[in-house]
Amino acid sequence: MPIKVQSDLPAKRILEEENIFIMDEYRALHQDIRPLQIAILNLMPNKQETEVQLLRSLSNTPLQVDITFLTTGTYVGKNTPTSHLDQFYLTYKDVCNRKFDGLIITGAPVELMEFEEVTYWDELVDIMEWSKTNVTSTFHICWGAQAGLYHHYGIQKRKLDRKMFGIFKHRVLKRREPLVRGFDDIFYAPHSRHTTVDKEDILKYEDLEILAESEEAGVFIVMAQDGKQIYVMGHPEYDRFSLDKEYRRDIDRGLDIDLPVNYYPENCPDNRPDLVWRAHSNALYTNWLNYYVYQVTPYELN
Repeated sequence: MPIKVQSDLPAKRILEEENIFIMDEYRALHQDIRPLQIAILNLMPNKQETEVQLLRSLSNTPLQVDITFLTTGTYVGKNTPTSHLDQFYLTYKDVCNRKFDGLIITGAPVELMEFEEVTYWDELVDIMEWSKTNVTSTFHICWGAQAGLYHHYGIQKRKLDRKMFGIFKHRVLKRREPLVRGFDDIFYAPHSRHTTVDKEDILKYEDLEILAESEEAGVFIVMAQDGKQIYVMGHPEYDRFSLDKEYRRDIDRGLDIDLPVNYYPENCPDNRPDLVWRAHSNALYTNWLNYYVYQVTPYELN
């Protein structure tokens, strides 16, 4: 997919080195086509790393996509330079009168806090309410999925005894749904979280449909309102070394952290992790863009 980003976005150079097609603003303006307008609310601490991961995941269809990065106005993190945020990010106040074909709400390292204790919770609630009328389909990731299920359905998260951390095996439950089209019966995906949402609580709601789950990691993909809202409990966008970086970071902090499950060959952190989830991750994002955004969004957003 030709992804349209600002010409000087650092992630553009990284992705071009991976032979991923990134379109700059000049070339996009000379194509007679309406690109999909996709907003990414990036709540992760290392925003530049998440930019690369998500742009890579969105890069596998022939559709042209115009990306708008959003950050919270009520909280400014310390891990991303202010100059980067000022140059490449907008806030909800900047876009509240706009419409988008799709919205991605990322995870965030605040899962051990109650939702209402999160500094930017009220702002996130405004964004999720706005998405119901101004966005064709919203894709929630990890904590973002838990936050969405809590806000829209009142479903509480539950703290785990140990961190769900590693690469876990999942099974497709609803093969006829286009979101999992092309998936094998069994597929793998990364998880990195301290909390979960119980399957029994999700099943109480008729308009919530579980499309995939794991015996170890629990519910993985939930769909609502025929794809108006997608909830993904893990991090399919993670790259090969994302869990490795998290593991070594926690070790350096002196935290009690287990080795990520099914990640290092022979469970040895010196071994290069095998990348076994990229194909299904790409299929998930491609199916979302095609079947739940492009196929149903109006030609004229406004």
